[in-house]
Amino acid sequence: MTLYNQKDKNIRLTWFYLIGFLIFVIFVGFIFSQALGNSSILYGAIFFAFVMNFISFWWSDKIVLAMNGAKEVSRKSAREIYNLVENLCITAGLPVPKIYMIEDVSPNAFATGRNPENAVIALTTGLIEILEKQELEGVIAHELSHIGNRDILLGTVVTVLVGFIAILADWFLRISFFGGLGKSNDNKGGQAQLIITIVAIVLAILAPIGAILMQLAISRKREYLADADGALLTRYPEGLASALEKLSGSSTVLQRTNKSMAHMYIVNPLKGKKAKGLTTRLFMTHPPIEERIAKLRAMDN
Repeated sequence: MTLYNQKDKNIRLTWFYLIGFLIFVIFVGFIFSQALGNSSILYGAIFFAFVMNFISFWWSDKIVLAMNGAKEVSRKSAREIYNLVENLCITAGLPVPKIYMIEDVSPNAFATGRNPENAVIALTTGLIEILEKQELEGVIAHELSHIGNRDILLGTVVTVLVGFIAILADWFLRISFFGGLGKSNDNKGGQAQLIITIVAIVLAILAPIGAILMQLAISRKREYLADADGALLTRYPEGLASALEKLSGSSTVLQRTNKSMAHMYIVNPLKGKKAKGLTTRLFMTHPPIEERIAKLRAMDN
């Protein structure tokens, strides 16, 4: 499979994930509205979800960059980085994104923005200090692959939807606690309402957890794809593999990040424990570094 075929496949997957997640949100809203006996709740939930996604689509990149203390650099102040980014963008057929630097000794990087024409790549100063040119090229190619595959849009929208499901579930449970559930007078209707109510309560408890697991599973899958596409872009998988080894060997934690943004980075900026059990792996923001490196090196064989 060529880089361009893989790119088309990834874009199709992005829309599949987005539509699937939106259907899940609508389903949760529908069950809650039925349990409360008020269909307007469903319409309000859908409207609110779209409004939140609209806001995140247009302004999430600025919010993320500000939260991380990222500063835009010029071609004059970061000529070598600009040259690397430009050359890879020509190969990938992508517009050149804006480049930001984060003053932090922890080596890491992420991409953000609503589309390739308005994308941003952010690199920490620690990343630039410890990586050789080919390793840095591998990291930049990885982030450009996220941009080309529309992962930056996917990650933003899914994060908003996960937060919305959590808010909706919490709101439903509070109403349920204070006796706001819908009622039906006839026996058959009462039995049906009871079943819907039980399903809604169970969903309110499990839906936020399920949504987070879906988000993390998508995030891990997209990291594997960005690794593969980045290696195809540079035609040198070892560059990214070597960079990941160095990044995983760093024990420093990124100073200005939090759990809500951890999935955006090329490696977990919070330096969590290594995955051992199934439960731990399910809640990981990134695939295990060892597996990513092994897959990259297998591409050379």
